[in-house]
Amino acid sequence: MPNNMNVNIGNSGEYFVAGELERRGYTVAVPMSNVKDFDLLAIERDTHKQIAIQVKTTGYKQKKWTLSKKNESLVGDNIFYVFVALNELDAPEYHIVPSRIVANTLKKSHRAWLDAPGKNGQQHNDTDIRNFSDSEDTFLDKWDLLNVEKNGI
Repeated sequence: MPNNMNVNIGNSGEYFVAGELERRGYTVAVPMSNVKDFDLLAIERDTHKQIAIQVKTTGYKQKKWTLSKKNESLVGDNIFYVFVALNELDAPEYHIVPSRIVANTLKKSHRAWLDAPGKNGQQHNDTDIRNFSDSEDTFLDKWDLLNVEKNGI
């Protein structure tokens, strides 16, 4: 896909997530400039708890998203990922995952990939690319994970 198409897909995901959060009782801010560690800031209207959201979007029906090595260390009690599958413009699907789970999953899966033999039994070359997958839908529509106060995190 051309780069501008990727930007459009990413922007679409962010606005879909912002709309969902607003619908679910949050006030959402979409920063006007590129912010290093999050795409959205949300405040729960009843409790005033603040959360930072990193949105990752794919335009396809796959449930796999590309991240980077930096995501292994982006951890905080109020930091969450919302992975969006736009499903080729069918109904979007949302996978809500606490940052600690994303970081640990990325570390483990990348280590397993490095330890597994590559093509012709050769060792994989280390890269900064990481992949997160939710093919079992473990985190599908788990919006309740965002409720920091109820979950005690």
